[in-house]
Amino acid sequence: MGLDYKSSGVDIEAGYKSVELMKEHVKGTLRPEVIGGLGGFSGAFSANAFKQMEEPVLLSGTDGCGTKVKLAFLMDKHDTIGIDAVAMCVNDVACAGGEPLFFLDYIACGRNIPEKIANIVKGVAEGCKQSGCALIGGETAEHPGLMPEDEYDLAGFAVGVADRKDIIDGHDIKPGDTLIGIASSGVHSNGFSLVRKVFEMTTESLNTYYEELGKTLGEALIEPTRIYVKALKAVKDAGVRLKGCSHITGGGFYENIPRMLPEGIAASIDLNSYTVPAIFKLMQKKGNISDEMMYNTFNMGLGMVICCDPYDADAVMEAVKSAGDTPYIVGKTVEGKGVILN
Repeated sequence: MGLDYKSSGVDIEAGYKSVELMKEHVKGTLRPEVIGGLGGFSGAFSANAFKQMEEPVLLSGTDGCGTKVKLAFLMDKHDTIGIDAVAMCVNDVACAGGEPLFFLDYIACGRNIPEKIANIVKGVAEGCKQSGCALIGGETAEHPGLMPEDEYDLAGFAVGVADRKDIIDGHDIKPGDTLIGIASSGVHSNGFSLVRKVFEMTTESLNTYYEELGKTLGEALIEPTRIYVKALKAVKDAGVRLKGCSHITGGGFYENIPRMLPEGIAASIDLNSYTVPAIFKLMQKKGNISDEMMYNTFNMGLGMVICCDPYDADAVMEAVKSAGDTPYIVGKTVEGKGVILN
């Protein structure tokens, strides 16, 4: 018998089966602007969504889930990691004042196990539903010999739109503006290489119940990244124009908050303005990690930090709460550079 693709490690039939299984999940994300179904060579999305804008600007974001996927392998839980992939991209788009329109995912795996791939896509679809964007395509690539059979990596990208006049770029931030932090759901998708150094990454370690967490370590760590699209849309719908917005990802407070600030402006954050979630305290204690390293690596309980005129602060707080998120007034802008933690 001659060689074929299957004997080289790539199973075309498994590919077809995973597409069939995921169609059900994808259907729930489709918006009226999506043209055609899943299975074409490209995903089509009508520009009707933004034809009425004065000057529509397309915004895009791409990301993966980092080494958080390792946790999914160890826990054999694959239905939420997709939410992380979507969150990392759509939160970046929302940060600029954009509305996410559609998402594409890319899964590279050692071996295509259709049920597992469909489970990953189920999470991607859930993230798309939470952010109101359509999942209009994707790719599952089987990489035998490049990746172990039971491992995969997941990445994606989102495209969104904003009217140019509504783009949030921090240009008019001045000293005395209010900084509002929105609660994170946990570690989100950043700093997992450090997390994996602090805690033993074994099934036993991840199944350990911690009183202060109220759940097992694994459950606390795998908690999907919070999606802030609805919260930011609620602020916009309340008629408030945000001056700046930072998605707190890799690099924590120190790297991300200054990204929204103009030259000569610093962010002064009051660390007593909110409670740092137990998972970070546990990690810091167990790993003997300095405060500076913690705030330079993790979100420390705030997944998004937004800047507004003090006059608008109450309206912003109300709008964020109405979307089901938890906001805190965490500080203000001052003359200076970078981030000042008090």
